[in-house]
Amino acid sequence: MECKENVIHYLSWGFIVSGVAYLLRQTRTQTPYGRYVTSDGTPGRTCPAKLAWFLQELPSFLVPMLLLLSTDTQPSLGKDLLLWTFCLHYFQRTFIYSLLTKGRPSPLYIVFSAVVFCSVNGFLQGHYMLHCATYNDAWQTDIRLYTGLLMFFLGMAINIHSDHILLNLRKPGEVVYKIPKGGMFEYVSGANFFGEILEWCGYALATWSLPTFSFALFTMCSIGPRAYHHHRYYQEKFEDYPRSRKAVIPFIL
Repeated sequence: MECKENVIHYLSWGFIVSGVAYLLRQTRTQTPYGRYVTSDGTPGRTCPAKLAWFLQELPSFLVPMLLLLSTDTQPSLGKDLLLWTFCLHYFQRTFIYSLLTKGRPSPLYIVFSAVVFCSVNGFLQGHYMLHCATYNDAWQTDIRLYTGLLMFFLGMAINIHSDHILLNLRKPGEVVYKIPKGGMFEYVSGANFFGEILEWCGYALATWSLPTFSFALFTMCSIGPRAYHHHRYYQEKFEDYPRSRKAVIPFIL
């Protein structure tokens, strides 16, 4: 398949513009998900948490894999980076995390929006890395590649460990929210969000391209405010909430 440069260009800039727009929107209103879903404030049908996570994350894994299987590509660094970063992350989110999550049901329109975004992004990342990205031999010793990969796998470890803490925060049958402790939660309220942001910033650095940068920026704009909302929620709900904790970036924000 030939590289669709115009499609890649427009989709990338679409992510950048829509990410900034979504960030501005979240400064005025709060997306109803998880603890913020209320029966009276969010009309419409919902989807069970496990199924919602599976359905909305699946396209990010499935679309690149279908592109890979349907394309006769030679071994390349772009292909390896796609498999061992982007696809690895979404394999974990789709087939492991979705089975473990204990979250509340998600509104169907949010699940549908996530499916659309993940399908488009799966195509953008998969098509670019398989059919457009070119890396010369010098890139294999470039500091950006190794720094980016270090950031990615460190972020993935933080993300998975933080999710583990959250999943085990409450005993079976409990419905109350508690203060998460341990790991990066000692520094930020949104440790799982910080880990994912670090992942995709590392991915963008290692691949050094507009499509991957646009995805990293969209991620920051979409889940960064969620960390802030969680931070504010904890501060308002718990009088003993640690004052030293930041929202999403340790020691800074």
